[in-house]
Amino acid sequence: MTSEMGFRLSKQRKVILEELRKVTSHPTADEVYDMVRKIIPRISLGTVYRNLEFLSNKGLVLKLGAPGAQKRFDGTPEPHPHIRCAVCTGVVDVECEVEVPQIPESCTSGYKILNTNVEFVGVCPQCQEAQQ
Repeated sequence: MTSEMGFRLSKQRKVILEELRKVTSHPTADEVYDMVRKIIPRISLGTVYRNLEFLSNKGLVLKLGAPGAQKRFDGTPEPHPHIRCAVCTGVVDVECEVEVPQIPESCTSGYKILNTNVEFVGVCPQCQEAQQ
């Protein structure tokens, strides 16, 4: 798998990727660390952070979150829309079919488009209930 991609999928990377693909909760790096530690007890938080960044840069996971906010990770790398709670910062996938916008090459100002991220921001049901 990785030889054609041009990099090695180490044991740590493989476990991080497998654990991330098992969940739909869009965990933070700290939450991924807690998940992976059950399989690799001696792994460090720094190793998890570095490998999540690596996997994100290679397009195997999505890194989500507003600038300045704690990042969340998605094991489904294909572009798809998300909803983020403005209160608790939880992220969920949009459950219905939503067309992901495409930008015509003539409008990119010379940029090479690497990724598309559609994110809706609202208040989740739990936070709405807590606010009442």
